[in-house]
Amino acid sequence: MIYLDNNATTKLDPRVLEAMMPFLTDTYANAASTHPFGVSAHEAVKTARQQVADLLGCETHELVFTSGATEAINLAIKGVVENQQHRGKHIITVQTEHKAVLDVCDYLEKHGYEVTYLPVQPDRSVGAGLLDMEAVKAAIRPDTVLVSVMLVNNETGVIQPVQKIAKLAHEAGALFMTDATQAVGKLPIDVDALGVDLLAFSAHKFYGSKGVGGLFVRQRRPGKVKLDALLHGGGHERGLRSGTLNVPGIVGMGKAAELARQEMNQDTKRLGSLRDQLETRLLTIPGTRVNGNREHRLYNTTNIYFEHCDSDALIMGLDGIAVSNGSACTAASIDPSHVLLAMGLTETEAFSCLRFSIGRFNTEADVVATANAVRGVVEELRALV
Repeated sequence: MIYLDNNATTKLDPRVLEAMMPFLTDTYANAASTHPFGVSAHEAVKTARQQVADLLGCETHELVFTSGATEAINLAIKGVVENQQHRGKHIITVQTEHKAVLDVCDYLEKHGYEVTYLPVQPDRSVGAGLLDMEAVKAAIRPDTVLVSVMLVNNETGVIQPVQKIAKLAHEAGALFMTDATQAVGKLPIDVDALGVDLLAFSAHKFYGSKGVGGLFVRQRRPGKVKLDALLHGGGHERGLRSGTLNVPGIVGMGKAAELARQEMNQDTKRLGSLRDQLETRLLTIPGTRVNGNREHRLYNTTNIYFEHCDSDALIMGLDGIAVSNGSACTAASIDPSHVLLAMGLTETEAFSCLRFSIGRFNTEADVVATANAVRGVVEELRALV
């Protein structure tokens, strides 16, 4: 198996598994228990919380551990708007957001909230996939309580200028949230430099385990954020997320965060080189082009259009090679990618695109084999047209 779908999920790093194993076997106590056995689990969670905080540039008490980014996003958006109803009921987001954000906004629209979905600049333009800052500024109103913009797009890798957008939101008195699921562990993150109030992430995107993630909630002044909880019960996580903590998952996420800090620079250089090699080889195939902004994007991702080729047929033809034609969270959908449509691609074009996302365990041999295999399948499919 050549795995080039690392934006969907990453392989658990063996070093992360090693850190988790004691808490999956002998050290199985509840971290909320007060006996010495429970205290040992609590201390492990405390260490992991510091490791994650170091990765994000925040304080430990500003982190809420969740089951993943989807729960974190739900807590952030619903928690803020319910707490801030007295200020207004207007939310701003982007047409190319992950479904975890878009579906929450759709839910809130059915419950009396108004949502503005900002367009991105069209593909093959200078600002392909990026927000127009003037459009952001024009959309903000006195009753806007939250602006939510993804830091890195999961399908194209496009990186939005969240620092500038956060500044516009704050000038109008609104809070700013970012879904940083594709960025955390891959890009340097400093919540203060970015100016974010809320930031969601998930461990399995940076070589941790599935089923654990978190939400940064700014608590330092100025700008302390107040949320209403979604889950009520034992008052865990400062009352913001009740439920027994996933100690093995949290410990693993802490280790993954520590490794990301140590190895980010070398990963960036090596994976960026592999992505560029793959992209260069694929673009020698006639009738291909890159979707999205090639200057402002994550170093491991490329999304490529293959003229006269159905993406599902391409995927089926690439025996032993795992790639994607969209978000894994909407993989069961028969609809074209909403991200590519929002960038101006036609439905036919959107059904002819593949996402390749490189990870820590990929090699140059993977890249060469994949490029050769894709060329072969493309030629076979086009011969049938």
